[in-house]
Amino acid sequence: MDKLVNAYDAVSSALGRLQSPLLLAIRLYWGFQFVQDGWGKLTHLDKVTEFFASLSLPAPHMTALMVALIEFGGGILFALGIASRLTSLVLFVNMTMAYLSVPDDRVNFSHIFSKPEDFYGASPYTYWFAALLILILGPGLFAIDTLIQRRFIPDRERAHSLA
Repeated sequence: MDKLVNAYDAVSSALGRLQSPLLLAIRLYWGFQFVQDGWGKLTHLDKVTEFFASLSLPAPHMTALMVALIEFGGGILFALGIASRLTSLVLFVNMTMAYLSVPDDRVNFSHIFSKPEDFYGASPYTYWFAALLILILGPGLFAIDTLIQRRFIPDRERAHSLA
């Protein structure tokens, strides 16, 4: 039994060391996706404005510009791990609004428990989930936030802020 427990502990420890590389991969991949989508919106702002107007969103031009800037700038910050939890919160809210603004996606969002395949099959889902992961788990060790924290926050204060 001890060998089994020791083997489990060893595997668990090895997998635990993969957390930060996984968080980095999530941030880099989905940050890049956010940047691409934001850039696409910025370069086709008239079409995005028309689409937002068709959804009866308020101030469709300003809303389109704001969403484009959130996705573009937020994607850069997300990928680099700068203000990670705040950036993730903004991106998470942005993607929640994407779910709730488009009629088909709104229905999919309402199926979160009753028909989960609709929920996770909707186009905002992977963005929404990536932002949620970083919001909850943090950016990991390979992030500018971590470098700043290690450089400017004394060890004692850092221990209290992580608890």
